[in-house]
Amino acid sequence: MAQSRKSLISLQDTPYYHCISRCVRRSYLCGYDHTTNVSYEHRKSWVENRLLFLSSIFAIDICAYAVMSNHIHIVLCVNKSAALSWSLDTVLRQWHKIHRGTLLTQRYLKGEVLSDVEIEAVKETADIYRKRLFDISWFMRELNEHIARKANEEDECTGRFWEGRFRSQALLTEKALLSCMAYVDLNPIRANAAKSLNDSVYTSIYTRLFCPSKNKKTQGLIPFKGEKRPKNKKYLNLTLKQYCFLLSDSIAALTNSLPKNSTTSSEVQNVERVIIDTTSPEWLQTISSFENLFSFAVGNTASMLAFKKRTNRKRMACIKSAAVCFDD
Repeated sequence: MAQSRKSLISLQDTPYYHCISRCVRRSYLCGYDHTTNVSYEHRKSWVENRLLFLSSIFAIDICAYAVMSNHIHIVLCVNKSAALSWSLDTVLRQWHKIHRGTLLTQRYLKGEVLSDVEIEAVKETADIYRKRLFDISWFMRELNEHIARKANEEDECTGRFWEGRFRSQALLTEKALLSCMAYVDLNPIRANAAKSLNDSVYTSIYTRLFCPSKNKKTQGLIPFKGEKRPKNKKYLNLTLKQYCFLLSDSIAALTNSLPKNSTTSSEVQNVERVIIDTTSPEWLQTISSFENLFSFAVGNTASMLAFKKRTNRKRMACIKSAAVCFDD
């Protein structure tokens, strides 16, 4: 049974969420369709470019993403405090980059003289836009509708491109966040679409490391510790080098090339407050089946019980499997 998005998202518990959208009937509408022998690979760049563009509009940063042939994975970080700190003019300008707004908001930004009543109406409208600009549902809507319209125009057809709803998973702890990021960035390797990070195109880790225009594109990605970041922007609590070690060890574990008695890279072990043993069977299971292993919330027992209480739930799905992976 479908659940309301309000019951799946609690910014008081975590700003981090894993979102998944699948093509209708899971068709290869963003890849090579072997049934029709038609390639839609170019659409992956549509998704990637739109995704990074929207991050510059919304108060939502991207931790990780992977654009696959029939689905996309995105790990988002909602920066509500940044949206609330934006001025009235900033909110309107941000929204007008993707929508026309109203006649009054257009006149306001042009500097036209408005009456007190009209200014109040502009403020009320801006409050609506402000809430949308840190809303995950609106973010995914702006992404999916744009791609659907563009693909339908190319195919000269109408109808659904994506499944009706996107799935979301709340990432309640730092370890759950890193696990999900690794799961997302390793999608092409796990699907045998790539052999290493070097050819894992249309993923966040490829953009961070190898994209020729990465300086421009990484503006939409949340920075790692030690990287330059704009004011009020959050950052990931490990360095890019540490994260690459984590991914490298994980690839070795996935391909069975890691010796059984080897230890996790020292760079990974030194991540502040997060110790991940990439040789453990729990880690292998997590990076192999994160989406199916856990339900709408992922974390240790304490964080999941807190999420359950905050969202007024009677039950908490997959709490035992999460406890095995994330309880210290």
